[in-house]
Amino acid sequence: MKIAIEGCAHGALEKIYETIKEIEQKENIKVDLLLCCGDFQSTRNLEDLETMAAPKKYQDICTFYKYYKGELQAPMLTIFIGGNHEASNYLQELPYGGWVAPNIYYLGYAGVVRVNGIRVAGISGIYSSHDYLKGRFEFSPYTESTKRSVYHVRQLEVFRLKQLSGNVDIVISHDWPRGIYKHGNQENLARFKPYLREDMENGQLGSPPYENLLNILQPSYWFAAHMHCKFAALVTHMKKLNISAGKEEKSERAEGRCTKFLALDKCLPRRRFLQIIDIESKNHTDDEGQLHFEYDLEWLTILYLTNHLTNTRNSYYYLPNEKGNTGERYNFTPTDEEMSEVLKKFENVLKIPENFCRTVEPYDPKRNFKTSQHVQPKSQINPQSLQFCDTLGIDDPLTLAMLIGGHELSHSSTLDGTFESNLNDSSSIADEPSSLNTSNASMVSPLKRRSVGSSSIGLNLPKPKAIESNAITKADELSSDSDDKVEQEADTHNCGITPQELPTLHIDSPKPPLKKFRRRNQDIYQSKTDDEDENCALNT
Repeated sequence: MKIAIEGCAHGALEKIYETIKEIEQKENIKVDLLLCCGDFQSTRNLEDLETMAAPKKYQDICTFYKYYKGELQAPMLTIFIGGNHEASNYLQELPYGGWVAPNIYYLGYAGVVRVNGIRVAGISGIYSSHDYLKGRFEFSPYTESTKRSVYHVRQLEVFRLKQLSGNVDIVISHDWPRGIYKHGNQENLARFKPYLREDMENGQLGSPPYENLLNILQPSYWFAAHMHCKFAALVTHMKKLNISAGKEEKSERAEGRCTKFLALDKCLPRRRFLQIIDIESKNHTDDEGQLHFEYDLEWLTILYLTNHLTNTRNSYYYLPNEKGNTGERYNFTPTDEEMSEVLKKFENVLKIPENFCRTVEPYDPKRNFKTSQHVQPKSQINPQSLQFCDTLGIDDPLTLAMLIGGHELSHSSTLDGTFESNLNDSSSIADEPSSLNTSNASMVSPLKRRSVGSSSIGLNLPKPKAIESNAITKADELSSDSDDKVEQEADTHNCGITPQELPTLHIDSPKPPLKKFRRRNQDIYQSKTDDEDENCALNT
């Protein structure tokens, strides 16, 4: 199967497809799949353009809107991940992936799919140590700060990808894995990009989490972009061998799998931005000439098993690991039984549905003018994400972030009416009970994880003085001006709202019910267990 790899797209879809067509005619080949390594710029209109973190002089509507509105059609299946120049509000609507236009598929914050049996994994964004340990708290309209933090990769996506077993054929990212330059022509890279020399000498070029991910997954290919240059490397992974010598066993390292790494430039004249490779596929196209484009069952199961780890707080939190002594599950590589249960949720059909729908008016060059004033749009809940989350039984992080932030949910309405029937059909699947064991430690909320397996901590404070006769002994619901104070107290006592406690959302429910906080009474000063403190903090 012929696969085209593109570096930074920067919205130049027409030029990319034209270049591929010229190569096809010159080489007499047919390209089946296009993979784009970020900076895709899926801007549907000028409002989307306002959410892109770039100086005004670089904000160009480009040509994606033509594919979104149906004026042009992508000539081949196109799969992409996000970079640091994106229509972030649109991509946030599809955290687990989805169609941004007909035949153009976004992999989400992280995702794994199969194309004719070839396993393709991807992770969006770039690394920032400041935001890596935080939750997904951003939503549009963004501040200048959140306009940038929204595209920073988070630990949960890397953690989930580490749970994969078996062979991964291709990984696509925007950032480079740290240290990858050591496996290629480092001097040539420094001559072409002199400003990278200092980072290479200090060992700071690239993403540390991706370096770890590369060594764990050991994919056959890893493609990236971001640095606006072409760079190739060959990474030979080492495997550990146990050799018996009499009664003793010695561990030695031997050469294992190899990963072919390739970074590409952005789409500009006389730049090396495109590469075509030929990979033997395990399946062939169907009778209509279509590729077999499917979800990866193991990845779906990992999403389901780690749903309780979803976090939407603007603060650091930590994921379970083998060094912890809480008894919480830390290995989420699914069993055959767990994958079988998830397969039932999709009625044994893993084919990715073609359920793209337009939810906003696309750019019209005859009516819209860039010189006019435009504002960032409010975040919307995409019907594709609703269907996917309902079917799998997981939470949409954008929905959680908006609810916890106290913002009203806005559901996207389809402009073409082609998706509503599919959405209604998905609700019956989501209501089916699951026989998976998701209780005990595996479903502990990150906000409550600190209390698991630890001794109860009581408060030894002085006994309060007698209450005045005119004091309020029992308060009504708190007013809006005291919400922040109570929420801060709840976090202090480890009693925050968890994703599992949030109400079930329905597409026809514009204002879902919210949790109400009530005041603590004077018993807070008495020694209690963690569970009693929690019941005292939240009266639900």
